[in-house]
Amino acid sequence: MTSVTGHHYIGRFAPSPTGDLHQGSVLAALASWLDARAHGGRWLVRIEDVDQPRSIPGAAQRILHQLAALGLEPDETPVWQSARSPLYRAALDRLIDAGPAYPCACSRRDIERVWAARGIAAQRHEELVYPGTCRDTRPTRATRAWRFRLPAAATVEWMDRRIGAQRQDVAAMVGDFVLLRADALWAYQLAVVVDDAEQGVTHVVRGEDLADNTPRQILLQSALGLPRPSYLHTALVLGPDGNKLSKQNGARSIDTDSPLAVLNAAAGLLGLAAQQGSVGQALLAWVRQWSALYNLTR
Repeated sequence: MTSVTGHHYIGRFAPSPTGDLHQGSVLAALASWLDARAHGGRWLVRIEDVDQPRSIPGAAQRILHQLAALGLEPDETPVWQSARSPLYRAALDRLIDAGPAYPCACSRRDIERVWAARGIAAQRHEELVYPGTCRDTRPTRATRAWRFRLPAAATVEWMDRRIGAQRQDVAAMVGDFVLLRADALWAYQLAVVVDDAEQGVTHVVRGEDLADNTPRQILLQSALGLPRPSYLHTALVLGPDGNKLSKQNGARSIDTDSPLAVLNAAAGLLGLAAQQGSVGQALLAWVRQWSALYNLTR
């Protein structure tokens, strides 16, 4: 049984402005909104535009308008990651001073060469584990990125509210990961951890495709002395090719002229019953269903 008062619960939806909301992103938005409302808590929206080259002008405002059309209004003014660089710099400086962050001169090609010499080739769409080339040796070439030095015990265990007990050996699966990229952009892992802590986020509800990011974020939270949120990773909406529905595989923008139809489609994938009537009535009914589904009490 979970009992969380509204005062102690803060959730968030954090879309990237690389296009309009599609059915997959609506599912994540609805799930995080319902969890916040079922707990009697607050729900925030954060525009994750830290990767500026991929951001599309005007997409963030369209996303906010789409959320409003679906009845999913944040409780505070949305924030943009692109305006929060000083927070990320301060966190990186703390990690540099404490030791876990170190400079790396390796390019992607350098990493591929190391593994090729060991008889291992990169697979399509797969990122090779960092082999630790610059970990204990000061680079003689110009620094390309800053990486996080994994602790000796880099196997992370956590309990997900939907998919249950999870475990990942971060050293074997990822290696020392990037904090500040070679193109001088902040890495997602650092930005999201700093943002969640600074905004007081207590519960993270997001798609299951992001579950494998959680161990890296937990390690950063520990290194920075930040609290660990509760995690719930939802099922994914799949595209025609069987992969996660995304803008890259043809996901269409939602039709805000039919908001209840859009919400009903997402609710069904969350295990909630379809509703008729107004959007407000449907959302209220789904809050009650969500509370029962996850055995929540106020």
